[in-house]
Amino acid sequence: MNHLRFLRYVDEVARVGSIRQAAERLHVAPSAVNRRIQDLEEELGTPIFERLPRGMRLTTAGELFVRYIRSRSAELDGVRSQIEELKGKRRGTVRIVASQALAPVCLPGAVSSFRAAHPLVSFEVTFGDHLQALEALRAFDVDLALVFNLAPEADIESIRQFDQPLVALMHRSHPLAGQPRVYLRDCADYPVVLPDRDIGGRQLLERFMTRSSIKLHPMVESNSFEFLRGCLYYQQAISFQIAIGAVTEGGELVARQLEDRHFPRGKLVLASLRHRQLPVIAHAFVEHIQQTLAAAEA
Repeated sequence: MNHLRFLRYVDEVARVGSIRQAAERLHVAPSAVNRRIQDLEEELGTPIFERLPRGMRLTTAGELFVRYIRSRSAELDGVRSQIEELKGKRRGTVRIVASQALAPVCLPGAVSSFRAAHPLVSFEVTFGDHLQALEALRAFDVDLALVFNLAPEADIESIRQFDQPLVALMHRSHPLAGQPRVYLRDCADYPVVLPDRDIGGRQLLERFMTRSSIKLHPMVESNSFEFLRGCLYYQQAISFQIAIGAVTEGGELVARQLEDRHFPRGKLVLASLRHRQLPVIAHAFVEHIQQTLAAAEA
């Protein structure tokens, strides 16, 4: 399938914006990459790249052609997966983009249990927000997205949604850790460390506070959950996290659900690109992750 390999040259240059860098990643000579691009441009009758002083940029025709390449590549992955299924072997690669909250426990557990049943399967997992998830799905970089607050889009198939409450996270020695009920107003009396405004849990907090008199004044804001958890060991600090991502570090930390009435819940959305034929093994993982998350909800 040499023609597919040559099409990959174009895709790689589009991704990195440089013939030299693409050649390094593909382990071929830059002249070979450049020659294949020129051959394709001659065959198409139009440039697919603009040659700039600092690299290569897709033309409008090039953007259309690269989308075609990625679509064909995704279809080929699906065919390969079906062929392996006919052989009685479940193998292949499942590619996922997921919210950061799923990184510590939920997704590693789901991947591990799936591979226990299908040891020939590998995974490529990246983490990002809902906007990055949309971009990855549309570029055929991933098969599936599992992210919070993914807004409805005409070209995105929402396979299933899971409600997730927000919890207050604190050290086990914190005065609120032993209280029978915890409300957001209680938390405001202590130092607060918050995820940044792009994180789903922070957005739930902001949504609730716009219609209440409660104000939080964070002493720390960060896009790193690991860093925020580290802050909880000092100054009786409190943070907030979607329940499925609340890591208690062997009992050192405590997660308490907020009891405020009408507190909004996050939507964890499992999605794929509409009308795309997923590889068989990706379909199998869809069923597995749905069962895993449904059990966690119960």
